[in-house]
Amino acid sequence: MLRYPAVEISKGPRTVPWGTPEVTLDVSDVESCTTTFWVRSAKKQFIHRLKRREREESEDSNEDDYVPYIPIKQRKKLKVRQAEKRLGRIGLLKEQEAGSTSEGTSEGGNEGEEDEGVNLGPKSKFSLLDQHSDLKRKAEARKETAREKILKEEEKILESVAEKKALMAVSELAKGIEYTDPIKTGWRAPGYILKKSEHEHEKVRKKYHILVEGEDKPAPLTAFREMKFPKPILHGLKKKGIQHPTPIQIQGIPAVLSGRDMIGIAFTGSGKTLVFTLPIIMFCLEQEKRLPFINNEGPYGLIICPSRELAKQTNEIIAEFCGYLEKDGFPPLRSALCIGGLPLNPQLEIIKRGVHIIVATPGRLMLMLEKKMFVLDICRYLVLDEADRMIDMGFEEDVRTIFSYFKGQRQTLLFSATMPKKIQNFARSALVKPVTVNVGRAGAASLDVIQEVEYVKQEAKIVYILECLQKTAPPVLVFAEKKQDVDAIHEYLLLKGVEAVAIHGGKDQEERTQSIDQFRKGDKDVLVATDVASKGLDFPDIKHVINYDMPEDIENYVHRIGRTGRCGKTGTATTFVNNGNDETVLLDLKHLLIEAKQKVPPFLAAKELENEKYLNIGGEAGCSYCGGLGHRIAECPKLEALQSKQVAGIGRRDYLANSSADY
Repeated sequence: MLRYPAVEISKGPRTVPWGTPEVTLDVSDVESCTTTFWVRSAKKQFIHRLKRREREESEDSNEDDYVPYIPIKQRKKLKVRQAEKRLGRIGLLKEQEAGSTSEGTSEGGNEGEEDEGVNLGPKSKFSLLDQHSDLKRKAEARKETAREKILKEEEKILESVAEKKALMAVSELAKGIEYTDPIKTGWRAPGYILKKSEHEHEKVRKKYHILVEGEDKPAPLTAFREMKFPKPILHGLKKKGIQHPTPIQIQGIPAVLSGRDMIGIAFTGSGKTLVFTLPIIMFCLEQEKRLPFINNEGPYGLIICPSRELAKQTNEIIAEFCGYLEKDGFPPLRSALCIGGLPLNPQLEIIKRGVHIIVATPGRLMLMLEKKMFVLDICRYLVLDEADRMIDMGFEEDVRTIFSYFKGQRQTLLFSATMPKKIQNFARSALVKPVTVNVGRAGAASLDVIQEVEYVKQEAKIVYILECLQKTAPPVLVFAEKKQDVDAIHEYLLLKGVEAVAIHGGKDQEERTQSIDQFRKGDKDVLVATDVASKGLDFPDIKHVINYDMPEDIENYVHRIGRTGRCGKTGTATTFVNNGNDETVLLDLKHLLIEAKQKVPPFLAAKELENEKYLNIGGEAGCSYCGGLGHRIAECPKLEALQSKQVAGIGRRDYLANSSADY
């Protein structure tokens, strides 16, 4: 029995209290009451509470049949699913649900009873560990998608900058001539070497960290005697202090002697020059013994270098070993140096007597070929030293034109310490079944060089050079990017009493030659130079290299510091950097130091790249265009600068030896 508020209603002579439980009040009695305000209010309260009591009693009686509220959207889905089940399509729906990552299990609850139940969420039947694995898999898939996107973009960039013309003679392309087999030579490796299995050869390569790519890999030879060089050559090597071949020589010299086309990549100071100079001497000696060269005949071998100093150095090495052979009774071999800045007549006199080997820079070589001062009809041996610099920085047209002067198949050799994949792929268009010999990563710095990077403000650099000169004993090399900086440093050092000389592209050849000779002989303690002295020049006793400014690309940095720490000796390289340097080049420098296990200064370590996690994707680290480790090709400063120069029509850089003096 409900209790109602204690309200009294007056009806006739008696008073009825509402709050009494025993009282039963009929609605008609209330309606017949006096229509006063408080009576109407009591009536409304009574009716409202009566209805509420009836509703509560009805809910108590149907408590076991409770059905929760289902949203309209979910009800519509359930109706659709029921209709599709009646049409026999429920099997297809289950397959779609199994592959779906958003819907999860059945909307209605259990998998078996899709029409009933409550939706507990898409992951209600998966453990937290399974959900974690699923999320991790999705994240990896998104990551792979981002990497694939980057690789596709880089492929498009490489295609846009790739050379459309093959590195072949025009006549060969016109006639469709294609060489399928390498040149055959009379050289063979010793019998006991040939009897060894390929597994044994691989053990030798692995011991010396030699990577070889190509068909029919030649066997590596760990001694000069196994290479069958004459005694005068072996005597000359010992005289120069070379007792055993270096890794690039162990695999490279047998490959060249076998007549194979080759791409040789090794760090600076590893002896790449001997890999192509010794075999060419042996080939020319073989030709001279069979049939002596007559007037105006030759050359049999051609070596192209990007700078005059490198060409002069290579020619001196060839002349030295030819001298050893001649002293021992072998036929004399003649080599000619064809570079700009020197008179033509002395060079022509050697050629007129019959020349076996010509060492040249592209500018002077093009001039002499165009004027038909000599021909390449019998030339069968071509070397591009520092090949990536010539092909990549403006000489590719000259090199392609030089190829058109050949009348037959030739053995082509390309050498450099820095040769990105883009250059290797381009060069393979001119090679026949090439052998790629790689000692270390292309573009890596020599581990024998201690690299020190110091933050120095621009105005304090020239003064700080004097302090850096105290680190080691002479000789010391100082590199600067601009010719005017070279002259300023040279003048400052002379005023401070330092015995210094300088070279750059603005000086005449006689002064450049004299400066290098004085420095090499030890008459001068310091050589200040632009990048004209950074490519291939051999100064075996350099103790210290100072980079007055950071080069515009990391390849030049590798070549610069490679002037020290040569032939197994250790050296020091100090580089001045500041906020004026390009951010991308500094990131390349940071990752190069990490790769060489050198100390990274705090201001470099703090520099981070937004997409640094993508630096090593697609099986290749860093940039595929320039070889820098701190960026990808999309942010390559070298490519951007090259494209800007092509648009602006700016001439080639100083160290390319392409000034008018070359002609």
